[in-house]
Amino acid sequence: MTGSLARALGVSMRFGSFTAVDSVSLAVDKGEVVGLLGANGAGKTTVIRLLLGLLRPSGGTVRLFEAPPTVGTRRRVGYVPQSLGLYTDLTVAENWHFTSAAFGSPRQGLPAGIESHADELVGALPLGTQRRVAFAVALAHRPELLVLDEPTSGVGPLGRARLWQDIRQAAEAGAGVLVTTHNMEEAEECDRLLIMVDGVVASAGTVAEVIAGRSVVEVRCDDWDAAFVALDAAGFSVQAHGRTLRVAASSQDVTALLAHEGIASRSRSVPANLEEAFVAVVTAGSVS
Repeated sequence: MTGSLARALGVSMRFGSFTAVDSVSLAVDKGEVVGLLGANGAGKTTVIRLLLGLLRPSGGTVRLFEAPPTVGTRRRVGYVPQSLGLYTDLTVAENWHFTSAAFGSPRQGLPAGIESHADELVGALPLGTQRRVAFAVALAHRPELLVLDEPTSGVGPLGRARLWQDIRQAAEAGAGVLVTTHNMEEAEECDRLLIMVDGVVASAGTVAEVIAGRSVVEVRCDDWDAAFVALDAAGFSVQAHGRTLRVAASSQDVTALLAHEGIASRSRSVPANLEEAFVAVVTAGSVS
C-alpha cells in the first residue's frame, strides 16, 4: 500500500466496551474510486473519521499522504460529510468563496453546474442541488483526495447520475475517491469495493471479485405471485424481476418447496448480481 493517498492498516476504534471498527485495512490510490459499502452502523463513517484524523484509533495505523493525519494533510482533502458541511444561511457564492479562502485558493468564478444558483441561500435549495453545491465546494481547492459520505442520499436518479459523472471526472483527473453508498448501481461504478459488517471488512475487491462465482436460482412459473409468497414465507431471500423470481438458495430446495406447494415451475442456477452478493456477505457476516 506504499504511496497511497490514504490508508489504514489494522485500524480499530473502541468506544468504551463497544468496538465500532475492528482491524480494518484499506487504501485509496490516485485516480481510483473506492466504494465503502455496509448497512447503517457497519462502521463506514467511523472509518472515514479515522482516516481524516477526526478520531484517534484505539489500535492500528492511519496515514494520509504517507503521514499521520494533520491539519496540513487534511488541506489536501475534499470532504463531503452526510450533513454536507455547507452554511445554509449563506448563498452558494458565499459558501464557495469562503471555502476557497479558507484553503488559500486563488479567487475564481463558480463552476458552471452551480453558477445559476450563485445568489440563492443554500438552505432554500432542493437537496439534490445542495449536494451538487457541496461537491463543487469540496473541489474548490483542487484536492488530491475526495472523501464522500453518502453523497447521493435523498437525491433523485438524474441528480445521482450528475454527481457520479462529477466523481468519475475527478478520478480521471487524478484524484483518489473514497465514497460510501447504499446504492448497488452506484457501487458498480467503483473500481474497488469494501463491504463492512459490524465493524469488520467482510469482503473486498472488484465487483467481479465480490460476486466471486456466487449464484442464485432463477424461477419462472405462471403463478409467480404464489411462488413468491411461498418462498418468502419459507424464509428464502427472494426478489421479483418482472415475472421472474431470483432466490438465494439451492435449486433443489427451491424446486422441492414449490412442488410441495403444488406450484409448477422451471428453475435454473444463474450468476448472482452485486446486490445479491452484498446481501449474502452481510447475512453471513451478521450471523458470524
